[in-house]
This record gives sequence, structure tokens and C-alpha cells, in this order.
Amino acid sequence: MPFQAVTAIPRRAVTPAAFVRGVVAAYERYGRDPAEALSRGQVAPELVNSPDGRVTAAQFEALAGHAMRELDDEALGWFSRRLPWGTYGMLCRASITAPTLEVALKRWCRHHRLVTEDVLLDLEVGEETAVVSIRQLRDLGPFREFCLVTLFRYVLGFSCWAVDSQIALRAAEFPYPEPGHVSLYPTIFCRSVRFDADRAAIIFDKHYLTLPLTRSAADLDNMLKGALRLTVLPYRRDRLLVERVRRVLRDARGRLLGAEDVARELALSTRTMHRRLREESTSLRDLKEEAKFELAKQELMRGRTPIKRIAEIAGFRNEKSFSRAFRTWTGTSPREFRGRYR
Repeated sequence: MPFQAVTAIPRRAVTPAAFVRGVVAAYERYGRDPAEALSRGQVAPELVNSPDGRVTAAQFEALAGHAMRELDDEALGWFSRRLPWGTYGMLCRASITAPTLEVALKRWCRHHRLVTEDVLLDLEVGEETAVVSIRQLRDLGPFREFCLVTLFRYVLGFSCWAVDSQIALRAAEFPYPEPGHVSLYPTIFCRSVRFDADRAAIIFDKHYLTLPLTRSAADLDNMLKGALRLTVLPYRRDRLLVERVRRVLRDARGRLLGAEDVARELALSTRTMHRRLREESTSLRDLKEEAKFELAKQELMRGRTPIKRIAEIAGFRNEKSFSRAFRTWTGTSPREFRGRYR
């Protein structure tokens, strides 16, 4: 696939030998010798059949990129027909002019049906989440895992690059047993991964769909000059991180959450969370204050809950400290605010 992913390539070897075998299987399907591709990726022949072998992202990039060109098949033998070199670049071009990510993904799913009918990609939008799913209309056999993982990486790689934001997955599901290299999945997807599921799907906050595409045609030309990177780390910048923190704090409703608790909910380290919030010109402390104020204001506007109980819901130790903070926020006491709203 002739487009590069969106972060620096990790130097440690994390890509399983099973995916290397997937590339070798493509050569076997077409009756070709994979020796040159393995050499380009600096992959030792004995590693190919290793049950727990690993290669770096750079090695796999060189291996798969050469194979796609040499076999002229960006699907590497997954489907009933070849996808000539440049196919996924064409999908990028068809999607890049979309105003938002939602429109771009709908185009991607629709146009993917033009290149193959062996799998169907679909975007579903719910009340809180969006789901990109893959339905198999043909038995993919031994190519199934490699195919599904790669198709999701294509979608995520392009989407993150197009909106200049990490898309933090809430969950990922796959319709096959847990593989021996399961430790790879949190690196390229998320911590919440389920196997033996009814479908292949990735689930994320639907608000990512409203992000505008920020790339130009010239940006796309430059991006397409890059190489395939399937096993890179997620895109670093998350333009919805602040909103995700707000949601965690809002859902707490009186539970006192420390930085470790919030970071755990976001599947981030505490240090990373603080750093990324600083990059967004805010802090966890500021967002906590904001969440307390919004929660208290909503409860006061409802007009039924006792002030003491509102103080508890907003995370204050007592009514006195709550009243003092509320006066700082608004210049009035909670009772005065409630009275004015009425």
C-alpha cells in the first residue's frame, strides 16, 4: 500500500513472524520466489517459520513494500483478484476531499467495494460510538488474520493522518481465536481486544467523525511517496484527548479520581497524559475544576437536589468548601444561583 503511517517507526522488533509468513504465502500463491523480498527486509530464512519470531517495523515495511510491487498486488494474495499497486492510494484520493472524517470513511467503505467483493467494510454510527466493521464474503483461509489486521491499519493510518489526530480505540474485535502473538494487539489497536467475536470491528468515540480533514492534495502526494508501515505506534496527537478526559471526570459523579485513575481509563501512562494535556494548553487540575463546576451547575438548575448532596456529587468534602468554590466560580452562592435560575 503506497502510503506511510503517521508516527516514527518503533525500532524494537514487534511485528510477528506470522505476518512475514503471510507475505511468503502470497509468493507461493503466485508461484514466485520470495528470496529477494526477504533480502530487502533483512529477514533471515530461519525466522520465517519461527513460532515466536519478530521483525522490526522497518524490516516489515521493506519486505511488504517490495512484495506488493513485485507481485503487483497490494492485497498480497488475500482476495480472489489482485489489487494492483496504487489501489489504496486511489482510495486515499477518493476520500481526501471529504469535509469530515465521517464522510471520508463512508467514501472509503463504499469505494472499497469497487476493488473487491470478498470483504465489505461498513461504518456504523451510534449514540456514543462509531464502528468500522469488516464482513467476510469469502473464506480468507490462512490469510484471514493478516488481512483483517492490515485492512484496519489501512483505515486507521489514513484516518489519523487525514485529521491530524490519533483515533483512540475503545475496543477491537476479531472473529478468530487469540493468536500466540496476542501481545502485539495492544500496540497497534488498544488494550480492550476480544477474540472469537461475531465480527471484525474497531470501536471509537463518534466525535472523531466530526473532525475536518486538514490535508491538501499536495500533502497527499507527499504522503503517498512514503512506504508501507503496518506496525507503527499510534499517532501521537489526540485532538479529542481533552474531551475524553472531560467524559471520564463527568462520569465519575462524586468519585474522587486521581491522575492514575484517569490515565488508566484513557489507556495512557500518567506522564503521557499530563504531557499531552500540556500540549493542549490545559491540565488535569483545570479540567477537574471545570467538571466540578459543570456538574454542580446542572444539579442546581434541576432545583431538587439538596445543596449538601450536590457538594458530594461534585466531589467536595463538605458543603462549606463547595459554597466557597462556587462563589469563586460565579460570584454567588449555590442558593443564590439556584434562586436566580428559578
